[in-house]
Amino acid sequence: MQVGELTQPVAELPGIGPGRSRELAKLGIVTIGDVLLHLPRGYEDRKSLTPLIQAQPDRPVNTVAEVVAHSFFGGRGGKTLRVHVKDDTGIGSLACFGRNFLAKSLPVGKRIRLFGTFTMRYGELQATAFECEDADRDPVKFGQVLAVYPLGGTLNQGDIRRAVAAALDRYGKNVTAEIPTRLAAQRQLVPTSQALERVHRPKEIVDAAAGRATLIYLELFFLQIMIGLRAYERQVRHRPARPLPSRLLDEVTRRLPFSLTGDQRTVLSECLGDLQSSAPMARLLQGDVGSGKTAVAFLSAVPLVEAGFQAAFMAPTELLARQHADNAAQLFGSDVSVAFLSGSLSSAQRRPLLDRIAAGDVDLVIGTHAVFTAEVRFARLQYVIIDEQHRFGVSQRVALSAKGAHPDVLTMTATPIPRTLALTVFGDLQISAIRELPGGRRPIETHLARHGNESKVYEFVRRELEAGRQAYFVYPRIDATGALDLRDAETMWQELCERVYPEFAVGLVHSRVDDDEKRERMQKFRDGTLQVLVATSVVEVGVDVPNATCMVIEHAERFGLAALHQLRGRVGRGEHQSYCFLVYDEGLTEIAKERMRVLHETNDGFIIAEEDLRIRGPGDIAGTQQSGYLRLRIADLAQDMETMNLARTDAFEVLESDPALTLPEHEAVRRAVDSARLNGRLTPFAKAEESE
Repeated sequence: MQVGELTQPVAELPGIGPGRSRELAKLGIVTIGDVLLHLPRGYEDRKSLTPLIQAQPDRPVNTVAEVVAHSFFGGRGGKTLRVHVKDDTGIGSLACFGRNFLAKSLPVGKRIRLFGTFTMRYGELQATAFECEDADRDPVKFGQVLAVYPLGGTLNQGDIRRAVAAALDRYGKNVTAEIPTRLAAQRQLVPTSQALERVHRPKEIVDAAAGRATLIYLELFFLQIMIGLRAYERQVRHRPARPLPSRLLDEVTRRLPFSLTGDQRTVLSECLGDLQSSAPMARLLQGDVGSGKTAVAFLSAVPLVEAGFQAAFMAPTELLARQHADNAAQLFGSDVSVAFLSGSLSSAQRRPLLDRIAAGDVDLVIGTHAVFTAEVRFARLQYVIIDEQHRFGVSQRVALSAKGAHPDVLTMTATPIPRTLALTVFGDLQISAIRELPGGRRPIETHLARHGNESKVYEFVRRELEAGRQAYFVYPRIDATGALDLRDAETMWQELCERVYPEFAVGLVHSRVDDDEKRERMQKFRDGTLQVLVATSVVEVGVDVPNATCMVIEHAERFGLAALHQLRGRVGRGEHQSYCFLVYDEGLTEIAKERMRVLHETNDGFIIAEEDLRIRGPGDIAGTQQSGYLRLRIADLAQDMETMNLARTDAFEVLESDPALTLPEHEAVRRAVDSARLNGRLTPFAKAEESE
């Protein structure tokens, strides 16, 4: 049985009751396979002796010592036991916070095996985190290499170790290899069962590295197999090539209040070519903030609508979906029937709308995740457009596509993806890019300001407000709860209202504001009733207010480079010069300084994406901002790109010789793929969709 086929619930393991099952689920550990693929984050070498004299903050002590004395320290809050120990090289002490009971189990004169991190405090070596056991008995936790796992909730290392040991003993030895023998020999891989044993219970630390290398290759190989299969399966879904009418497209294009840029015309032509071809469209459209991706997507849908088909446009937030629906209705007028669909619609509104969609009376449905729910049925869905696609899970995107007979799919992102990552993750897609900004737009001026000098920023913004412009103020947190000394949106909203801009209308939006109230405040900001909008990063995507010329981001060092660029893109959407102010704390890290430098020097999102890749590494980008594109469980692209390239070469060679994986030597690969698809996973090594 392959590891991806071990779908039995984790509760089947001995000692895992309902409580621990719930805690494990928080870590994405739901099945036996999940247990085996929950890899250690490090190891404790309790075989090699490290005496007290060699203690370093990054080198734990592993020694046999004698308890030589007890003492107590502390005052009114209660005294804490200190156990004094010595080995053949030196002396140290164990600070037993909350563990005064150790006085009985560690009496003076007792010999113990001791493992812990010692640092010099108050003139002596001292450890607060340590483990020990009787040196005159057979070792239990010593004389071996112990795995150290990522934890969560109330789980401790013992809980995870016991679960993993039970899974290895009961299932691990029977796990079979997933890839052809030829590839395993060529890439010097160990059998999967051995790889799991070596990673979780290595005899030596070097064994763990060899086991992990095999699992990294397997994860990346199957990622590339799944990418290649998607491309192959789309190619065989042939349909008759279909010329599409152009009359309505020409008419709608003439109505636009602006002329299409060269990039927009190029991408529109690419999309129309896909829509008329014999293979369904599978295209990713990258466009910098404010580049006009949505206009191109709307225009590309017009010929299909004129030909009698339906289109669906899915946006990540209701705020953005409503804005798109309003813009589409204004652009198309009575020529295209546009409907807005979200989960907040009342039953009285929803039922008639669903009936109209099912009857084919709606040409373009624009909405949130509600568009892919089971009750939404289309008469002739042929085109699916997904905006900010990394904000949706894989199963959500698949569910929407499944509502049509192999529909054309256009996915869009305003977060440009570094070329290396795009080729790695989107090898099955055609990729288009809009880099050119619409005519009349001016580059946004970006300025840096330290906290303490923000009064100059406030005064600059005041002059813009007095000139009839508007401004955003963005903060990293909603309120003042928590220990971090950060300004928050609610407190600063009051400050800006009462002290800084009492003569202007200041609004507040964040994720806890009621949806109806949030919509009302955003509409007031769009129509100019509010001059200042205080927010969290909830305004990062899709808010379009051409009159807003100032974006002030406080604690800018707390935001990632892509998020800062997205927030900056909320201004600069009209004819007026716009400004972004990055207000930061003293004591910036080197990475934070680099982010500020990049934002200060360029407005080009594609350059910023490459710089982000350089600063953070592809693993961080893939794991955070691009999490919807690629969520690796074992591999880290910052370290494993070479393995990724090898795995990609191998996977595509397999598919080139056997695109349907029907040959006997590829049976294990086919089984792994089938198991992943059956369980709704992107690859056999991926976590369940629910954890995305």
